[in-house]
Amino acid sequence: MNDATEFKDIPPTTLADLLGREQVMDIGIRPLWPSIPRVAGPAFTVRCPPGDNLMLHAAIHRAEPGSVIVVEAGDVDYALAGGNVCAVAQRRGIAAFVTDGVIRDLAEVREMGFPVFARGVIPIPGTKKDVGPLNAPVRCGGVTVAPGDIVVADEEGVVVTPRDRREDVLRDARKKLTKEAGETLDAWEKAHRERIDAILAEGGFEG
Repeated sequence: MNDATEFKDIPPTTLADLLGREQVMDIGIRPLWPSIPRVAGPAFTVRCPPGDNLMLHAAIHRAEPGSVIVVEAGDVDYALAGGNVCAVAQRRGIAAFVTDGVIRDLAEVREMGFPVFARGVIPIPGTKKDVGPLNAPVRCGGVTVAPGDIVVADEEGVVVTPRDRREDVLRDARKKLTKEAGETLDAWEKAHRERIDAILAEGGFEG
């Protein structure tokens, strides 16, 4: 069961402010179709060696509904998944794929509205030979992701909250959003100008 539904209301920008650069995937991991909705779910992790996609295909039948399947791919030369795999994942309630690899059949995936965050698209599929473990820690987009970590992704990027920090981060994020919601642009501008001017003065800037 998805234990991360409360994170759906937390933007990646807010999480990034709280967690720092090391929990934010690099800019190559991007939504593959426009106006993609925000997704949030516990990570179900997969590692695929170069040219092979067997374990991702195994994962779609084993991940719990609401999971975000996070894939450490071996290359960007062979597609990890296509339209049918994404359709089955969607039907099984998988929230999204996040991978540092590539997929194919993008038009089908876009039409069905299945969220995929990846490095791109290529038409040639990988093979299905290499058996490996599921739900072991992986490295995706420069971030180490453990099973059950909370993945939040939208057009702003992909941020991973370590599962043992879940409650603290959620609480702090809500506080931050509440404070920001009660602040007018005029108040923000005044505080921002004062902060910038103070930094400039400390650095010896005149003007």
